[in-house]
Amino acid sequence: MKVAIQGELGSFSHEAALRMVPSARILPCAQSREVFDHLDEGNVHGAVIPIENTLAGSVTVHADLLLERTVFIQREFHLRIVHNLIAAPGVKKANLRRAFSHPVALDQCREFFVQHPAIQATPFYDTAGGVKHVIAQNLNDSAGIAGRHAALVYHGRILAAGIEDDKRNFTRFFLLRKRPRILPGANKTSIAFAVKNVPGALYDALRVFAGRRISLSKIESRPMRGHPWQYVFFADFLRGQDKLARAALLELANVAEMVKVLGIYPAA
Repeated sequence: MKVAIQGELGSFSHEAALRMVPSARILPCAQSREVFDHLDEGNVHGAVIPIENTLAGSVTVHADLLLERTVFIQREFHLRIVHNLIAAPGVKKANLRRAFSHPVALDQCREFFVQHPAIQATPFYDTAGGVKHVIAQNLNDSAGIAGRHAALVYHGRILAAGIEDDKRNFTRFFLLRKRPRILPGANKTSIAFAVKNVPGALYDALRVFAGRRISLSKIESRPMRGHPWQYVFFADFLRGQDKLARAALLELANVAEMVKVLGIYPAA
């Protein structure tokens, strides 16, 4: 199975993809939109994207693309994020002056930079990409901050392990497919919906779930692209494709302006 990811080989997306699809052949992509394009065009069988981090929150560009494109969430996976300081073989920690990584990863390692003021946090497009860069260029004053998998892929040396501020740091990933396929044991549903700008509209939408004792595990709003000051709600609820869930979605369609089922899948 060929799977597109956003990021380089050795990235956290790469690791998540191999956890969900152990036999996957990975196609790394520089941009998020490129991942969805490959899936749209049938160049890959699936795609793996990060959707939410316990510290940084939602990956909004991926939420927008889930709404925009015709794709279906087949599976979710929670990956424990451990950041490591990785350099080329022979480079010493005392000689470091820069650490390259994705801005979100750098933000999750603030305390490390407080304790090592001589090392400058340097934003890069990807965690594993930062490791690839410092090793390919043989930079003796620089390191990357990434997962252990990046050190294995690019033959780097870990100078410091577990440098993230919060040890309960997880990222939630989705495995996307072009066409809906609901796996056995699916007990979670992700949807997007919009309501009319009238009093009580959101209450009426949420009452659909509350009246059936369906638990919403997440709800958040995002601006609706191309419609200033209008918003779409992204929600997860803890039911699969059963009679109760179908009834809730049918009623929601009657009270909301738009409803899109993003996926029905087994909860991680």
